[in-house]
Amino acid sequence: MISLLSLWLPIVVSAAIVFAVSSIIHMMLPYHKSDFARLPDEDKVMEELRKFRIPPGDYQFPRPGSMKEMGSPEFAEKRAQGPVAIFTVMKSGPPSMGKSLAAWFLYSVVVGFLAAYITSRALGPGARYLSVFRFAGCTAFIGYSLALWQNTIWYSRSWKATLKSTFDGLLYALLTAGVFGWLWPTH
Repeated sequence: MISLLSLWLPIVVSAAIVFAVSSIIHMMLPYHKSDFARLPDEDKVMEELRKFRIPPGDYQFPRPGSMKEMGSPEFAEKRAQGPVAIFTVMKSGPPSMGKSLAAWFLYSVVVGFLAAYITSRALGPGARYLSVFRFAGCTAFIGYSLALWQNTIWYSRSWKATLKSTFDGLLYALLTAGVFGWLWPTH
C-alpha cells in the first residue's frame, strides 16, 4: 500500500493536464458547439421571461406539488399541452469564468485524489505501468463520465451531448492514467 501523500505529484500533474486539454477541447474544437440548441424567437422568449425576475436556480415545468397531483388528469393535460422543460437560470451578466475554471481544476484534483486512493489500495510501490494505468484510468473515467448519464436518463439531456462529454471523460481518464503510470512510486 502507498501513502496518498506520496501521490500528490501525479494528482496535481494529472489535474493540470486535464485542465489544459479540456480548455483546448472547449475553446478550439467545434464538436461541443451543438450541445445546446437555440430557442426559436430567442429575443421574445427572453423578454417574456425577464418579466418574472426568476432567481438563479433549477426549474421544471409543469411541476406537480405532490405525487398525487402528478397522477391527476389536470397535470396530465398540462404535460400533454406542453411545453415541458427543465432549465437552469444563471445569474445575469458576464459569466464568471474564473470561478468556474477554479472549480473545474479543484474537481480534477478530486478525481485525481480518488484515482490515487483506489490505485494505492490495489497496488504497491514499483507496480507495472499498465496495472497502474488500468486502476487509475478506470477510476478517473468513472469520476469524469458516468454521472453525466443520470442527467440523460432522468432529465432528457441529449444523448448526443452526453456521449460527447463521455468521450471527453475518456480522454481525461487516459491522461490521468498515463500520468499515474509515469509518476508511480518505484519504492
